[in-house]
Amino acid sequence: MPYEQILYELEDAIATITLNRPARLNAWTPHMGRELYHAFQTAGADDRVRVVVVTGAGRGFCAGADMDNLRGIQSGAAGDASSEPSLPPGAPIAATHPALATAYAYPLGIPKPVIGAINGPVAGLGFTYMLYYDMRIASDRARFGTAFARRGLIAEHGSSWMLPRLVGMANACDLFFSGRMIEASEALAMRLVNRVVPHDALLATVREIALELATRSSPRSIAVMKRLLYGHQFTDLATATAEADAEMVASFPTEDFREGVASVLEKRPPRFTGR
Repeated sequence: MPYEQILYELEDAIATITLNRPARLNAWTPHMGRELYHAFQTAGADDRVRVVVVTGAGRGFCAGADMDNLRGIQSGAAGDASSEPSLPPGAPIAATHPALATAYAYPLGIPKPVIGAINGPVAGLGFTYMLYYDMRIASDRARFGTAFARRGLIAEHGSSWMLPRLVGMANACDLFFSGRMIEASEALAMRLVNRVVPHDALLATVREIALELATRSSPRSIAVMKRLLYGHQFTDLATATAEADAEMVASFPTEDFREGVASVLEKRPPRFTGR
């Protein structure tokens, strides 16, 4: 599928998806949403891909929904929510936890780690989408804001469920109610992002993290743990423990377990296959 509003690149087992409307600060359109969905499904199904990185072209990550689209919603035209696809019912997480198959939460259902390289301002719908990455590494030029209250809107697409789990209820209320923009340093203090790095070092830092995941960790282990981490948000401790114990036993006969032990005994880097 040729892309018009994003870029997709695969190198060294890392699929890099770039929001590519720099003249509009990568403002979100329904077309971009469909392209992102397709790119994520492509990366998720491709055995060559071990890690997915998402970033923005130019000086912004994503300024939120394109204002032309918001004007269309005001006039009664269909908006983003009705035009975005959902994760297929047969996807591993979606099959058990349909809530994770919604139009913006689907990165949680991709069996690969997803890292956001937040290169600049992110607000509104871009902020919501970013919440569904597994990790977020921010440039020191990045700024973050929900913007909804300042547009007469509300926390959308499950963000009122996800944000408190990342930053706590008090910080979530602050960000949602005020709609203010915060600097990268405050986002780090809130634990909205994992790390803040100098702007010029952002992509190199994210690539280093991604390469370590791609080469040092078992893709099978990551896929199973990701499914358990998010799936267990919907269950109780006893169920989570039983499922985790069963998955541990299922790991014992795998090639990746044998390779993991062998690499330690032989004092060499592992060569995981994901099987």
